[in-house]
Amino acid sequence: MALKSTIFKAQVAVADIDHAYYADHQLTLARHPSETDERMMVRLAALAFHAHELQTVCNGDGTLAFGAGLSDPEDPDVSLRDFTGQTRLWIEVGQPDETAITKACRKSDQVAVYVFQSAAEVWWKGIENKLHRLSNLAVWRIPADASQALAQLAERSMQLQATIQEGVLMLGNASRHVDIEPIRWK
Repeated sequence: MALKSTIFKAQVAVADIDHAYYADHQLTLARHPSETDERMMVRLAALAFHAHELQTVCNGDGTLAFGAGLSDPEDPDVSLRDFTGQTRLWIEVGQPDETAITKACRKSDQVAVYVFQSAAEVWWKGIENKLHRLSNLAVWRIPADASQALAQLAERSMQLQATIQEGVLMLGNASRHVDIEPIRWK
């Protein structure tokens, strides 16, 4: 019998001062049995970093949602689609291979990859030269200590505040918070 995904609910109040975007998001995250809390929370942080694009890219008429993630490698971890169904933003978390990134760049206006694991530098050195031609790709490195601290925020039902100022995401609940300052590699 196959294991089922664990469902997490998150209420995230986003205050993106950098982009003058303020909104509450009711989110459902399905954590695949092989996915860690750390990876799931990096997906949530990536969504918070890009939530303003609902307004700046789609003029408020779009859908920002989690994809099937590990359950379907052809689906983004997070996507922004406009009212026509066009994928405007494709977000991948982890260390996808060159083929997956190239395919995502063909299917979407913009692609963002968020890497966070300890071997991220090794992955990047091996793939960096292969990705330089992809003009619609951004690659971000989440520091390992921040991604590990994010895992401590994971609960089946979460109420989180996400404040973004000067490129830093402060994500937290009533008892703790994590500051995430991603490093742009591409």
